[in-house]
Amino acid sequence: MINQAKRQSRRVGAVLAAAIALLGIYVSTAAASQHGVRYDGRSLIINGKRKLLFSGSIHYPRSTPEMWPDLLGKAKRGGLNVIQTYIFWNGHEPLQGQYNFEGRYDVVKFVRMIGEMGMYATIRVGPFIEAEWNHGGFPFWLREVKNITFRTDNAPFKYHMRKFVRMIVDMFKREKLYASQGGPIIMSQIENEYANVERAFKDSGSRYIQWAGNMAERLKTRVPWIMCKQIDAPDPLINTCNGRHCADTFLGPNKPYKPSLWTENWTSHYTVFGEPSYYRTAEDIAYSVARWFARNGTHVNYYMYYGGTNFGRTTSSFSTTQYYDEAPIDEYGLEREPKWGHLKDLHRALKLSQKALLWGHPSVWMLTKDVEVCIYDQPRNNVCAAFLTNNNNDNVSTVKFRGHEYHLPPYSVSILPDCKTVVYNTMTVVAQHNARRLVKSRLAHWNLRWENYKEVIPTQLGYFSWKPKELYLLTKDTTDYAWYTTKIQVKKQDLGFPLVLEVASLGHAMLAFVNGEFVGSAHGSHDDKSFVLKVPIQLKPGDNSITLLGSLMGLPDSGARLEKRYAGPRGASIIGMKSGPIELTYNGWGHKVGLDGEDAQVYTENGSRRVRWTKLQKPGRALTWYKTYMFNPEGRNPVAVRMKGMGKGMVWINGNNIGRYWMSYLSPLGQPTQSEYHIPRSFLKRGRNLMVILEEEEGTNPEKIEILTVYRDIICSDTTENHIPAVKSWARKQGKILSVVNKVRAEARLRCPFQKRIVSVEFASFGDPYGTCGSYTRGNCSSPLSKFIIQKLCLGKNRCHVPVERQLFDRYQDWCPEVQKRLAIQVKCGY
Repeated sequence: MINQAKRQSRRVGAVLAAAIALLGIYVSTAAASQHGVRYDGRSLIINGKRKLLFSGSIHYPRSTPEMWPDLLGKAKRGGLNVIQTYIFWNGHEPLQGQYNFEGRYDVVKFVRMIGEMGMYATIRVGPFIEAEWNHGGFPFWLREVKNITFRTDNAPFKYHMRKFVRMIVDMFKREKLYASQGGPIIMSQIENEYANVERAFKDSGSRYIQWAGNMAERLKTRVPWIMCKQIDAPDPLINTCNGRHCADTFLGPNKPYKPSLWTENWTSHYTVFGEPSYYRTAEDIAYSVARWFARNGTHVNYYMYYGGTNFGRTTSSFSTTQYYDEAPIDEYGLEREPKWGHLKDLHRALKLSQKALLWGHPSVWMLTKDVEVCIYDQPRNNVCAAFLTNNNNDNVSTVKFRGHEYHLPPYSVSILPDCKTVVYNTMTVVAQHNARRLVKSRLAHWNLRWENYKEVIPTQLGYFSWKPKELYLLTKDTTDYAWYTTKIQVKKQDLGFPLVLEVASLGHAMLAFVNGEFVGSAHGSHDDKSFVLKVPIQLKPGDNSITLLGSLMGLPDSGARLEKRYAGPRGASIIGMKSGPIELTYNGWGHKVGLDGEDAQVYTENGSRRVRWTKLQKPGRALTWYKTYMFNPEGRNPVAVRMKGMGKGMVWINGNNIGRYWMSYLSPLGQPTQSEYHIPRSFLKRGRNLMVILEEEEGTNPEKIEILTVYRDIICSDTTENHIPAVKSWARKQGKILSVVNKVRAEARLRCPFQKRIVSVEFASFGDPYGTCGSYTRGNCSSPLSKFIIQKLCLGKNRCHVPVERQLFDRYQDWCPEVQKRLAIQVKCGY
């Protein structure tokens, strides 16, 4: 990626200048509009004004309505002025003609709240969304429409797609939520990354994408429609970029009068069971955004800004319940530092450059083979902003620019909103750090008693067919589970050798039982969903029952022809008989959709009374329901459950399904991909709360489960004496960048969340400490006054600023004058 950036940076100047030359003509002829949204080659024009747009994805179903005000407030404090969300068709129309716009799916309430917060909204209607969401957002009933083929020039699909999109648009119009009506919605998206599948449909795909764009435009929202990653987006739709480094990978708008928009800047990556988590640093995200704005971008969206939780059965195949936990706001709704703060500082620096970026004339050239400079200026109005980019991945670059010398860290961008003063560098993190703590709740564990109910293992079922039925069509997305039973007769003389049951499956997981007894399980993976179950078995002379439980981990969410995907058993046999293998595939099979416990809704108060619960048996038998009552954990912090001692299944809290867990499927690191699962506070009530668990595997013990409260109250600062001052030190006054503090200097800045105060200093060293927040260690030299000074300046305060100065820490003796000093601080916040 970096080498690509270097190559493209050498030729970007001419392209950028040509695009802006065309832009100048387009802008000069545009009439000022006081309502609605227009665009030209530089930016969106909202109610007659240009704006830099900093957007973040927050998906309403991946959180709860009770969380929305806090999440939106943190987004706004983080410098965002736009919130982006998909529309989730299968959540809104789970059954054809039956609509749901309540609770987590009250999108009108969510969008209205965005407007009340003083922010704009981008609505990605889709209705295909991918998003690691079940079936890519399509309701299951859609695949049962006669002669349908998804996402192509197919009359049945286009009929239902147009009907849903029109329904959503009309709903927003009735609520006056479009900017053209005075509402917050400034853009809408139709389709989603269609270029990934367009070739599969050939000419039919090209016709479809033109139809989709024209259909959307005819709905007359009077705000722009966009298509992400779609270079052939029809006019007047805007094609946009998705990716990590769009400044270097985006080919640009397909017309010079369209602005450069970035709809997905991936702040992390979704995770699938069986794989380790993915991390992306705050520095890399900031670098990509700064380069984007240096290259004529005026809009960026962080995907995701808040990751959230895939409650219930909403994930696509094998995706974890936790979604984009590494976003600037973590799954529990807490600010992840330094990602949240470093991006907040970036937005402030770009806003200081806003006038130049929106109205200045661009120029680009290379100062050295590694250093690129992008300038936006209006000499007549004394407006100028510059971006100095060091594309060298390893070395500091020192350059002279307009008579001043600048030291540029490796792989970084420095922002100079007056072409002189560095107010921000993408590699230099001034924002504080924090570490997440999960603390076992005493109150939730008080008098915790577990009971179990064993699911009945069927041995003979109706709903007969000669071979096992396909699992998606059998379950119809109403459950993860379906039973398959068959019988065989065995003669005594055929026994005597070891026997193996072999079942080939297209996915996703399976449990096997012989004569009602569990014999084994197997599963596929995200990349290879098919698998073969091979388990040793014992048969008896006479009749024997073979029972399989097919299990799903969500429907697929990507690729062409989603309506043709299949799962479940496709062949079965018994190997080892004296008379030869027994082929079971066409032996005749009975079927049953779902579990008895699901039918009885044992995860609810009323349903739990319909079955007999017994004293906990350890170790647990395969396919067992567990029940307990826990008290609401103390305090107001977020709540999680750590599924220690468990294998694979689901968890309900007071009837709310918080998602699938899978502890037994280890990543290459030898650990479960996800161990903790979010319990929103709104799912809990005062007093006792019903927790019910469906566990698929044997040998488990729910007594090892831990109920936790979640904190980010260990905060740190990691600053050198050569750090640039915080961007808050500067403001634009009378067209100039001026300091707004008494002394512009490098400082360590600490702030406790939730109005807590600093109650202890856990680490402090001014010298050459090393490590990261939560694991700092002193180096070879450290000022003996370090901890005393931090305690004096910070203890008992909600926030404090500590100058990074030798005269403060080395006032009596400098133990290592030749060393560039680093100040590392770790404190704990509390009440």
